[in-house]
Order: sequence, then structure tokens, then C-alpha cells
Amino acid sequence: MKVKLVIAVLIGCLLPLSVHSQERSVDVCVYGGSSAGVMAAYTAKMNGKSVLLIEPGKHLGGLTAGGLGYTDIGNKYAVSGLARDYYRRIGAHYGKFEQWIFEPHVAENLFQEYIKRASVEVLYEHRLVDATLAKSAITAIAVEPSNGGAPVVIKAKVFIDCTYEGDLMAKSKVSYVIGRESNKDYKETYNGYQVMTGHQFPDGIDPYRVKGKPESGLLSGISPASPRETGSGDKMVQAYNFRICLSNDPANMIPITRPDNYDSTRYELLVRLMEKEPKRPFNKILKPDLMPNGKTDINNNGPISTDMIGMNYDYPEATYEQRAAIIKTHEDYTKGLLYFIATSRRLPPHLGEEMRKWGYPKDEYKDNGHWSHQAYIREARRMVGEYVMTQANCESKEVVKDGVGMAAYTMDSHNTQRLVINGMVKNEGNVEVGGFPPYPIAYRSLVPKRAECTNLLVPVCLSATHIAYGSIRMEPVFMVLAQSSAVAACMAIDKKTPVQDVNITQLQQRLKTDPLSDKSTAEILVDNDDATAVVKTGTWTRIPKAPGAYGPSVFADTSSYKQPKSSVRFTPAIVKAGQYRVYIYCPRTIKGTSKMTITVYNGKAAKDVVISPNEVKVEGQTSGEWIPLGSYSLPVGKSAYASVTTAGADGILVADAVLFVPER
Repeated sequence: MKVKLVIAVLIGCLLPLSVHSQERSVDVCVYGGSSAGVMAAYTAKMNGKSVLLIEPGKHLGGLTAGGLGYTDIGNKYAVSGLARDYYRRIGAHYGKFEQWIFEPHVAENLFQEYIKRASVEVLYEHRLVDATLAKSAITAIAVEPSNGGAPVVIKAKVFIDCTYEGDLMAKSKVSYVIGRESNKDYKETYNGYQVMTGHQFPDGIDPYRVKGKPESGLLSGISPASPRETGSGDKMVQAYNFRICLSNDPANMIPITRPDNYDSTRYELLVRLMEKEPKRPFNKILKPDLMPNGKTDINNNGPISTDMIGMNYDYPEATYEQRAAIIKTHEDYTKGLLYFIATSRRLPPHLGEEMRKWGYPKDEYKDNGHWSHQAYIREARRMVGEYVMTQANCESKEVVKDGVGMAAYTMDSHNTQRLVINGMVKNEGNVEVGGFPPYPIAYRSLVPKRAECTNLLVPVCLSATHIAYGSIRMEPVFMVLAQSSAVAACMAIDKKTPVQDVNITQLQQRLKTDPLSDKSTAEILVDNDDATAVVKTGTWTRIPKAPGAYGPSVFADTSSYKQPKSSVRFTPAIVKAGQYRVYIYCPRTIKGTSKMTITVYNGKAAKDVVISPNEVKVEGQTSGEWIPLGSYSLPVGKSAYASVTTAGADGILVADAVLFVPER
């Protein structure tokens, strides 16, 4: 009887997954409906595979649809494929060629369009429970409805983890790290413990509840930890926040009122900061970048702002319930900060006056109290894969040959903790070091070690050190890497090989020849650094890392622009004859020419186009834009060209890049 009872109990334990659970089987399973997740699922489906996209929440697009409308780019040259297509479609929505600032609902609607266009099946409100592996490959994952119900078992040939947390990667027992490595680990200089000047308190601000009395205890948000050696590692995570969308349209704004769990003592440091700097402007506390239609994307700015420093250390490994509580704490803090600035009589009046001009937008996040459904999870787990991207890669001291995407943003870390140093409050962890050109990201950093898992790709929580991840972790880059991962997944399925054995040369070629994953004719970019397609006459200087450049450099004519024969010719290799729209990229240039002549030759006749580059309105975090030169019928081959000439120039002339876009 005891044996029968034990068997019955064992059978009962197995029933939830074997009998009561649903079971699905697809070629590619994408876990996480972030911006990367949508692009990965779309790509795999457009490449002929059966796909299931699983999103633990109710919305697609992650942070791109959750308030980050002021896109972090670094250099547009790094944004390729479907990511570039995404910002072009955003541009079309607003009547432009491309656009990098946008409203949250516009972003999410566009992600939904990708899903509909490829007929991707999405399983919403299902979160990961477990992953089963056999012979170093995931055989199935189990997900459960977030509101309860029977689990669903999904079998797939390849899995792609597109979460900000790396949950599928972790369940698959793949190696990962949390926190900051020591500088010694990878011979870096900007990793680990760092006390720098960015987003830092001025000297002299007392950290204690009663000024001058340590025995009174520390103010809210200050850690009792002691200072450490610069560059030493730890398990701490850089601060999270919300990218806040507010409206200044009276017809579309809901007043900022006292939020849940309001605690004014959380903001005592802001009071002391303003006592020290009473004229500190509003935009040095909140960073209200303007979006279309009277809205904002507000980010952290200054020593005390929207970052809730030191309150997220447990988040990466927390349960779903614990994560929800941490995010709720961040929401309460942020809404409380807005209310405190708007109402506190202890702050200078100019702050409240500015804050009261804004309110929550009625037409955004309608099912979430007009508040973003996505916190800014800047960093959580990071895989330790076949290759680890480091500071040396960011600075191009080490250049990988298996690049399947590029990054170009500053090595950026937000503060990690708030300490008492020499009797004063100081923030620790902020790093902002840039000034380098776009650099390639290794395919090997997207795949686990072969011995750990052979059918998983991780384009978001990829293999990188903390400081290198700070440069890579931008939404457009995640989209690019997700597309590359999905194409690689399809190749691995077709060849029946581990993802580690995908032919990199073939993968790179597919990404180049079919950048939109729809077999359409690819646009042709001719950059000034393309020696095979660019010919110079006259005196030109190559300026590397030029501000606002498209790509690594620009050519500039600073002394001989009065010579009409000085020119730079950009010649595309046209593969398919047809109608092409031609654009030239113009960085904003100090003492630049007020007019610029470009000769466009279509293989039969030449046309001079005169533009005014300094009149171009530059939006977002870029200092250059594409300027249209017209539409032309271009033949196969290399007879057509666009040539920048010095004719008529009255200032510094820059030749950077020309784009030939096939009309569809």
C-alpha cells in the first residue's frame, strides 16, 4: 500500500505539466516583448519560421514604448536594419524622413504593426516558470499566466531571451554576473567603484538628519557603507528610474496630486541642495526633453532626481512579486518627487511654478493610470558568453571580426550608491566617458558558452562587462542585435547546428543584403571612409570622431572652399535599376557654409542641388540630419554619383555620407 501511495503522489506531481498544461511547439520562441523581442520575432517569422513571442506583461515595446522617446543614439551610423526602419516609420508618422523623438503610444502602435505585418503570435501575461535542458540544449520552457491558471509548455528549436532581466538565460543555467567587475578583471579603468563629478552633489551638503550630528542618523537614501578603493568590484546595480511622460496641454493633462505612500522626508536632500544652490534651474533637477504634441521624456538629471539610487540591488534575482514591490517603490518615489517639487514651500518658488505647468497625459498609458508600464531597468544580469565585450572594444583598442551590430554611445553608468565621504554626501557610480567612433559587437557575445547551452541567443543581457554594457545598452542597439540573433537562429535551424556554429560571414552577408528581412532592395550608404566608392579632388581634411558625424569621421574643406574644382564624389554600386531617393548627411558645423552645392548624376545627366545645411532643424540627441536631394532613376552599376563641390560655399564645407534609398 505504501508503494502504491508513493507512486500515486509522484504521478500527481507530474500531472500539472503532463496532463493539465497546454503544450506548444514552434521553430523559434522569443521570451520578452521588449523592442528587441518584437524585432526578433518579426525577423524569424519573415524568414519563414514558426514563432511564438511571450510577453509577461500586457504591452509590447519595452522601454521604447514606455517613455524613452528621446532616443539614446550616440551615432546614427550604428543603427541598421529593422531598427533603422523603425525610426524611419516613426518619421513617416510625423511627416519626416526619420525621427528619434516620439510619444509612447506612437511607439507601441508601431511595434504592433510589425507584429501584424508578419502575423506573429503573441502570448501576453505569461511569465517564465522553468526551463528544461538535455545535452546542453533547451528542450522546453514552462510559462504560467500571471493571474493564475494552467501552465503552458513551449518546445522550440531555438530560444531567444529578449528580457531586460535575462530570466530565460538564468533558468537555462547559463553563466552570468550581476554588478560591477573590478578594473583588474579585464584590464579596464572605468569599471567598479567610481566617485566622479557627473550628477554629483556640491561640497558641503550635510548628510545627517540633524545637521552636524551623526548620532541623529543619515537622511533617506544615504548608505552607511564606507568608501572603497577606486575600481574595486561589487554586486551593486546602477540606479533605475522611469522615463516620465507628462503633458503641458491643459486639455490633455491630469494634475499631479499626492501619490500613494507619500513621504516628504525622501526628498530632504533636494531641500539641502537648493539651500546651497537656490538658483538651480528646473532642468537641472528634472531633464524634460520635449516630445511632439506638448509632451516630455523626463530623465534623471543632477545629484538628486528621478533615479532611486541604491534601491534596486535585489531586483535582478528577485521573484516576480518582489520585483513588483521594488517597481512600486520606485513609482511611489517618482510620483512623490513630482508632487514635492510642485507643492513644497521649502523649495524656491521657480521650481514649483515650472512643475505645475505639467500633468499626466490623458492619452498615454490609459490602462495603467496614465503612468508608464515599463521601468528603466538599465542593467540586471549580464551573460558570460563565448566572448565578453569590454572597455577595450568600446575604445577600438580591440576590434572583433564577428560583428553583427554596432554601438556608439558613451560608456555610461548611473550612480550606484549614495555615501558619506569626508563628512559630506556624495554619489558613487556615475561614469560618462565617450568620444569614440562606432564599434562592432561580437556575435560571440550573444551566445552562451558551448558547454552550457547550444540553442539560446541573448541580445539584451549580452556578454559584456558593466562599463562596456553601459555603452551597448541602448534600445536601437538591442533591436539590431535581436534581428541578428533571429537570423542566426534561422540559420542554425536550417543547418541543424548549434548557434555557436553559425557561419559568421554568411550571417553578416544576409544582414547586409536583406536588412529588412523582406527580400526588398537594400538602400545604399556611401560613407566618406569608403575608399572604394569615394573620390576626392582639392584639399580636404579627414576629421575623426567629429561631433555629429555619420560614422567614424568626416571630410572637411576649411581653407580652399573658394576653389570650384574641389569636390568629394560618392559613387553607389547599384544592384537593381530603379527610382532612388537621394539624401546627404549634414552635421551641424561651427562656421559652416550657409549654402552647399551637390551635383547628382543619374548616368545620363547631371543636376546641381543647392541646400542650406545650417538651416536644418536638428532634433534629439544628434547634431546632424539627412537632407533630401530629390528622386532619380538610376541604372545598374557605378555610373551614377552624388558629388559635394565647393562651388558657392562661404564657410567650412563638410562631406560626410550620401544615402540612396530605393522607392517601394
